[in-house]
Amino acid sequence: MTDTSFDLVVIGGGPGGYVAAIRAAQLGLKTAVVEREHLGGICLNWGCIPTKALLRSAEVGHLLKHADAYGFSASNVSFDLAKIVDRSRKVASQLSNGVKHLLKKNKVTVFDGLGRLNGAGKVKVEKDGKPVADLAAKNIILATGARARVFPGLEPDGKLIWTYKEAMVPTVMPKSLLVVGSGAIGIEFASFYHNLGAKVTVVEVMPRILPVEDAEISAFAQKSFEKQGMKIMAGANVKAFKKGADNVTATIEAGGKTEDQTFDRVILAVGIVGNVENLGLDGTKVKVEKTHIMTDGYGATGEPGVYAIGDLTGAPWLAHKASHEGVICVEKIAGVKAVHPLDTRNIPGCTYCMPQVASVGLTEQAAKDKGHEVKVGRFPFIGNGKAIALGEPEGMVKTVFDAKTGELLGAHMIGAEVTELIQGYTVARTLETTEAELMHTVFPHPTLSEMMHESVLAAYGRAIHI
Repeated sequence: MTDTSFDLVVIGGGPGGYVAAIRAAQLGLKTAVVEREHLGGICLNWGCIPTKALLRSAEVGHLLKHADAYGFSASNVSFDLAKIVDRSRKVASQLSNGVKHLLKKNKVTVFDGLGRLNGAGKVKVEKDGKPVADLAAKNIILATGARARVFPGLEPDGKLIWTYKEAMVPTVMPKSLLVVGSGAIGIEFASFYHNLGAKVTVVEVMPRILPVEDAEISAFAQKSFEKQGMKIMAGANVKAFKKGADNVTATIEAGGKTEDQTFDRVILAVGIVGNVENLGLDGTKVKVEKTHIMTDGYGATGEPGVYAIGDLTGAPWLAHKASHEGVICVEKIAGVKAVHPLDTRNIPGCTYCMPQVASVGLTEQAAKDKGHEVKVGRFPFIGNGKAIALGEPEGMVKTVFDAKTGELLGAHMIGAEVTELIQGYTVARTLETTEAELMHTVFPHPTLSEMMHESVLAAYGRAIHI
């Protein structure tokens, strides 16, 4: 008979939950995970991983269309949408099964069902409304993630109006597509469908796309997308949808004018809300604000023995943030010494569009708003030998320093492979590096990373190759 008494029960097996469970097991805590659907959560099954598989296919298609620039001939290039989707699903399945293996390897007990608090130190697990188990635990971590935000009158139907889930498994390729929202999710889908031939329009209510990024990077991205053929409508709002037999007419307000535009399909990417329902929070001291659970820097809620991590606790809604929170939370529970609270300023953000966007720390404007006198460095991809050799001369690296202390306040990038490069600046911020250490660091040649060095040098009037 399965044991039902644990040191720790984690409700949710996503990138926050399963990582927390594995770390807990490593620290000697008897641990269980309750997962209602797929191990790996949204990230592995319907988010980070399968979207990257889709985007990789689109990237291959892009290269084939431009094969002549590299000395190759590729005529009559076509794609099989079903095979592209199937590859994406197989990648997701492989990794979800990998999480299952890791939990088993670390002797973490997994319960298939919906978990909720059932009194102090207790978790009830149900499946399809039927009881599965009653668990007892000294500590409980809530890691139930989040879901797509829906606005009244703009609800998805799964056929003509999609959420990210339907957008990942299309059965037909839309000739025209409206993407509502220009955050990472919206822009990645816009990039994927555009590169496969759809006529894409992006509507963003904020004055600029990718609104959490540095304004200069956002402007660069918009110019690049428009040059590719996308239509960008910033400072615009979708007021209503009217569904036809196989299309959707959207009423869009922009610049004080309203117009109707018809599209084959619509993708809604207007934010997310925390999965706080049916968790048994009533009668507890867990505080919820705007669908997210309030915690301290270690994941503790107002209810003794109850913790929360990941998307459930609010921005930034990133898998790597959830995983790190899980480790911090568990190590604090286990009494590990010198556990540092989460510093969201050192969490990198990545958007896998074409060109890619990545950043960490403060934007230039945010730094100024906080009272910093800044030194700003910029270096373009066109000045980098490796970028030119790759045929990827479009992009830039931007660094923001405190003029008085030399502290690296933020770094912002757009261009090929910047989602891989950003970690260098993330390490620098974590180590509290100043411009002096970065200037004295030797970067290998020829690499894209040399632009990171040049951007630092440029902030102090010392750039060599520009």
